[in-house]
Amino acid sequence: MVNSDGQLYTIEGFAAALIMIITAFLVVNATSVYTAGDTHISDMQLEALGTDALKMMDVAQNSSEPKTPLQKIIEHTPEVDGATFNSTFSTILHSGTFQNPNTIQYNATFTCRNITDNSIKSYPISYSRNLTGGEHSVRATKWVIVENIDCNGETRDRAVLVEVLLWRD
Repeated sequence: MVNSDGQLYTIEGFAAALIMIITAFLVVNATSVYTAGDTHISDMQLEALGTDALKMMDVAQNSSEPKTPLQKIIEHTPEVDGATFNSTFSTILHSGTFQNPNTIQYNATFTCRNITDNSIKSYPISYSRNLTGGEHSVRATKWVIVENIDCNGETRDRAVLVEVLLWRD
């Protein structure tokens, strides 16, 4: 050891370098960058789940059955069969391998057009909970061909738009 002052400066330099590296590490890790896809992944998953559930309900259960469950629900007279829609749609939504219970709520309607005056009217199908307006909901839709449905006093075959608003509690 020729000079103890040189060793002290070396130790001080290493300590300063470590402090700067740790500070840079903390600053870089404290900032997070969200891309457009990252912020809406849960919305896209919820929309895909609702769309898939509607598609599953619009497939005939066997080849001898000409009508799909969704067609039967909408064509049910005198009113739409909301109880069947509720049980079928809820079963599809809440089936899965979730650790925690799935808390997806929905409000389903169908819309059709009156040909005589070109007006559009929506009819409720079913809901799991009322939509209060504070929820962040996504929309899943499906066109369904139904027979002999009465839309504002006119009974005929037509395509109706089934629309489901989905949100998580």
